[in-house]
Amino acid sequence: MIEFDDFKVKIIALKPALQGLGEALKLEDAEMEIDKLEKESAQDGFWINLDNSQRVLQKVKQLKNKVSGFKKLASRWDDLIALCQMALEENDESLLPELEAEYEAFEKDLEEARLSTLLSGPYDDCNAILSFHAGAGGTEAQDWAEMLYRMYTRWAERHGMQYKILNYLDGEEAGIKSASIEIEGENAYGLLKSEGGIHRLVRISPFDASGRRHTSFAAVEVTPLISDDVEIEIKSEDLKVDTYRSSGAGGQHVNKTESAIRITHIPSGIIVASQLERSQHQNREVCMRMLRSKLIEIKERQHLEKISDIKGEQMKIEWGSQIRSYVFMPYTLAKDHRTNFENGNISAVMDGDIDGFINAYLSMQAGKEND
Repeated sequence: MIEFDDFKVKIIALKPALQGLGEALKLEDAEMEIDKLEKESAQDGFWINLDNSQRVLQKVKQLKNKVSGFKKLASRWDDLIALCQMALEENDESLLPELEAEYEAFEKDLEEARLSTLLSGPYDDCNAILSFHAGAGGTEAQDWAEMLYRMYTRWAERHGMQYKILNYLDGEEAGIKSASIEIEGENAYGLLKSEGGIHRLVRISPFDASGRRHTSFAAVEVTPLISDDVEIEIKSEDLKVDTYRSSGAGGQHVNKTESAIRITHIPSGIIVASQLERSQHQNREVCMRMLRSKLIEIKERQHLEKISDIKGEQMKIEWGSQIRSYVFMPYTLAKDHRTNFENGNISAVMDGDIDGFINAYLSMQAGKEND
């Protein structure tokens, strides 16, 4: 019975954290905002501006998820107390494993919800654009870039987020040379912004007949997809536009004509590309959205006065610049070099289980802000 008493104390000790989460989420403000936006969506002419109507509905969905998510956590806390009380009254030790499992799951989910309240950056609630680039090393690096691509799409699926391919350039024998995807979901950018950087892989290469160990590098760029409400001037003379034939992922949906678009912003050196839309015009629109977002985000981060002062990040995809290492051989380990968080279940990590890395980074950043 001492164990049940201890659990009851531990469960009650989580109550202040749960209440603090409710305050941090500003639930009353969220419900007022939901009411306001739903009234707006019921107005005549709401669907005339399709982009605005979609933004409003997405915002309503995000706010409702926030409110319902907290209510579910609060209900789970009540259930935990009730389960513990029932075990005490009935002196039923068979309930202990269930109580332990429920407590651990609740504590983990409460901490993740608390960390999500730290996403207060200006673009944290935006969708995210992830771009993947293979480093030097030919097929081995291109295969690694595709493995990362799969890891993040699996992460998106685990979180109920949608993703769509914007650009996909096949590797010469396997993998990808580069690719870009848009991930749509609540706080997509805020959660994924820590993933930008160089990722290093150590493994026995499946492409090496001698079975030697190889080290490969790939870069991941993460950019918020910023709404058109934010104004920024991009001069047409600063753009170099190339067309090319689509290839790669997409199957029958890939247009085999020269509809793919690549735009280079000459002052910054930023390059964006899109190939999955049906026409050059549509692909150009996607490219310009990506370019706008990259320029705005970099300008904000670097506090620059003029677009001409912006320089794209030139990441060296090589040893010494990696943010995280993934080791498949002689042992299995994924380790983040910024937070020192690590996970020895490399299969789970490559299948999208990267929340531990994301939460460790958020906790580290919160600690710095509180210093």
